[in-house]
Amino acid sequence: MNKELIIRSGSEAVDFALLKDGKLIELHKEEETSNFQVGDIFIAKIRKPVAGLNAAFVNVGFEKDAFLHYHDLGPNLASQLKFIKLVSAGKIKDFSLKSFPFEKEIDKDGVITDVISANQSILVQVVKEPISTKGPRISSELSLAGRFIVLVPFSDRVSISQKIDSKEEKDRLKRLVQSIKPKGFGVIVRTVAEGKKVAEIDKDLQNLMDKWTSMCKRIPTAHHPSKVLGELNRASSILRDVFNDTFSGIIIDDVELFNETKEYIQQIAPSKESMVKLYQSKDTPLFEKYSIERQIKTSFGKTVSMSKGAYLIIEHTEAMHVIDVNSGNRSNKATNQEDTALEVNMIAAAEVARQLRLRDMGGIIVVDFIDMSNPDNRKVLYDFLKEEMSDDKAKHKILPPSKFGLVQITRQRVRPEVNIKTREEDPNNENGEIEAPILIIDKIASDLERIVKLQNKVILNVHPFIAAYLTKGFPSIRSKWFFEYKKWVKIIPRDAYTYLEYKFFDKDGNSIKD
Repeated sequence: MNKELIIRSGSEAVDFALLKDGKLIELHKEEETSNFQVGDIFIAKIRKPVAGLNAAFVNVGFEKDAFLHYHDLGPNLASQLKFIKLVSAGKIKDFSLKSFPFEKEIDKDGVITDVISANQSILVQVVKEPISTKGPRISSELSLAGRFIVLVPFSDRVSISQKIDSKEEKDRLKRLVQSIKPKGFGVIVRTVAEGKKVAEIDKDLQNLMDKWTSMCKRIPTAHHPSKVLGELNRASSILRDVFNDTFSGIIIDDVELFNETKEYIQQIAPSKESMVKLYQSKDTPLFEKYSIERQIKTSFGKTVSMSKGAYLIIEHTEAMHVIDVNSGNRSNKATNQEDTALEVNMIAAAEVARQLRLRDMGGIIVVDFIDMSNPDNRKVLYDFLKEEMSDDKAKHKILPPSKFGLVQITRQRVRPEVNIKTREEDPNNENGEIEAPILIIDKIASDLERIVKLQNKVILNVHPFIAAYLTKGFPSIRSKWFFEYKKWVKIIPRDAYTYLEYKFFDKDGNSIKD
């Protein structure tokens, strides 16, 4: 398995595409106007605690107030509020917390009006970006994420990632962290720390302590509200969270971003620095070179094609996302319906896991898989879906398939869903829209895969533009079909056809029905 991060810089935004074996699995956009990223820390003022919601609205500088629930205050809120007050007044110069006396923890089932009041200064962290009409969701339980650990101020707890299976390794990491952890700070050990030595983890810890000190120095002169600690740029934060030994390349088309990323890789993995490459070709845009534009066009529509003629239908409602799995033309040819259902469901499970990450879909997702009567097959599907989603960094929970084939998934939503328009203006109709033209090539290829098994000679009639696209260059798409199927497909341009119309015929001129 190879992973590549492709970074394209534009005048208004930077696009990040994460590829796994050449297939697009994540797509992110960082816009210049994005002031509220997950992980940013603000010094702000409480605007209004609301007892009925057991929450407060906080002015963080966004057009809508941020939402702070009682359960997101953290047990050591009183200690944090006292610390901010003393730092703001210039009475604390040592920010290490080693000699700072902690206050009593707040009641976990308390009422917000008992612990905070209007116009009070507070440090808050963005945990969910503004989505739709809602302001940011924030927490006052701060955490500073590093490569191997997460530093939690005003805590003494050490916890280890649940994804580390070995009890011996968990115990080793816990002992290691407890021996180097500064007083007054908790530590969460991340999955990538598995097998790492004390020197690497200690270096990460010192970097985070430097960040904390730098942030505290800004507090006395900071306006309310203002950002006192920004998350890494999106390239570095993606690398921090997903970079591992499976990465084979990081390709960037901007010199400044290239230098920043190279410097960051030097810090976290010096031996991998050579994989960061600057893309300088003027002939082919970066996303075209790696077929990313094509994958975007074919992956973000309502209908998503898969192998073997199967496809997904993805619908969005206010309350949830619904994904329907369809077998396409396979069901007619199946000799064993149960085996076919399992095969299509397994293909669909891999694509569903990819789509959730790609579109960053959150909330409740219901997947309607093809019914399977065998409970063993349902368990195979469930285990496979869990495995496919194991790389997903967003918190999620998957329930086993019901006997009707429904799988319910909840997935953490921290950013607005990636929503890309894939329909384009219809050249045959002034007011109409059509699917992106590139989709027609995939549909033709999918139909052809089925038809060549049944026909010795295949004739394809298409619009002249599509005919030219299929036959141009070397190797052309038609040539690739010949090498794959050992059959030559005759292509006839038809002026009478609409742009996305096509038909297959046999050697006698009879139309081949879908």
